[in-house]
Amino acid sequence: MGQVHKRFTAEQVRVLLKGYCQGTLDRLAIEETLGIGKTRFFALLRQYRWGMEEFSLAYQRTTPTRLPASAEKQIEAELMLEKGLVEDTSLPISNYNYAAIKDRLAKHGVIVSSPTIIARAKGLGCYQPHPRKKAHDREVLTTAIGALIQHDASHHRWSPYANEKWALITSLDDFSRKILYADFVEQESTWAHIKAAESVMLTYGIPLRYYVDSLRVFRFVQGRDSIWRKHVLQTDEADPQWRQVMRVLGVDVVYALSPAAKGKVERPYRWLQDRIVRTCAIEKITAIDDVRAVLKAEMDRYNNHQVHSTTGEVPSIRFARARKEGNSLFRPFALPKPYASTKDVFCLREKRMVNGYRKISLSNHEIVVPNVPLREEVEVHLIPDVTRGALEVRIWHDNRMVQSVTYPLKEFPGVHF
Repeated sequence: MGQVHKRFTAEQVRVLLKGYCQGTLDRLAIEETLGIGKTRFFALLRQYRWGMEEFSLAYQRTTPTRLPASAEKQIEAELMLEKGLVEDTSLPISNYNYAAIKDRLAKHGVIVSSPTIIARAKGLGCYQPHPRKKAHDREVLTTAIGALIQHDASHHRWSPYANEKWALITSLDDFSRKILYADFVEQESTWAHIKAAESVMLTYGIPLRYYVDSLRVFRFVQGRDSIWRKHVLQTDEADPQWRQVMRVLGVDVVYALSPAAKGKVERPYRWLQDRIVRTCAIEKITAIDDVRAVLKAEMDRYNNHQVHSTTGEVPSIRFARARKEGNSLFRPFALPKPYASTKDVFCLREKRMVNGYRKISLSNHEIVVPNVPLREEVEVHLIPDVTRGALEVRIWHDNRMVQSVTYPLKEFPGVHF
């Protein structure tokens, strides 16, 4: 349908608006007559009330009808850069992100709409139709923050200028969609996931449950056709290290039945992947610390400035309001008895038997264990400090710590932290 000023005179529209103000005409009837929507109707009504006699449908175009040649050239350059990233099979992106191009152009003073960029993309062969989305196998619905933490990791080559692949570990609150934790690690490990949980719980509190996939870090799964089936533990009869931390803190763990069931955390991953990879490509980033700076900026954008498509709210604002209203299932962090330090909660655990010399053996190291009866079992807590290259060993027996020693981390080459 054509524009209002091409189909009606100002006097005709003025009569309709006057009837609305006097209560003789209904808004929906006027909108149907003029072929406009609610937003346009109230814009006309506001203009009419400000100056009834001067009311006019004529308007002045505030933006130029054509983009300058310099802007067109910049748009083409960004689209060709985007095309190179999409066609690079070693990068974790496979589609065009026109919103990201729009943001990059704005930083250079080129203000254009996404439809304008898409129109140029079609002409340059930089366009892909959106594929039909598959339905999720399972959805997780929550009514409060802390009810469910979606936790996952993504291992990719995050910069076309970096030779290594890094893992991005992320924890997301299901209710608010706020990302509570995100960091890059050079190598995904059990210890990295334990440190992620520690960061979330010390900052926000202890959630009701975690939602993870069935990777070996989170769950022991017995292979169906294993020849050792009768001689080893079955699925969930063994606790991986990360699961033991959850058990100590009383946090339930729910496992995704399929990759599609992890959609709520996978979508933020895809968003971060798109933004981070593109920024790293433009800035030619090669070091993991520089990628962390990019991650921090994108986290701020996602959590504090962007309206989430599902909730219709900014994640941080939704999270803060829920906490203020008491709509939270986070418990204040408190050390479970008999522990007096977080080191004994967020750690790697081993069992050892005290030998006849009142010692235990740990990776070819003999550690004296005083005041413990011979042949008694002790619990060994391992707390690696990768930054300082140290490993603290804390030994517990009968609900008390009986020994604490620290070794250089390099003396335990066979232990993967």
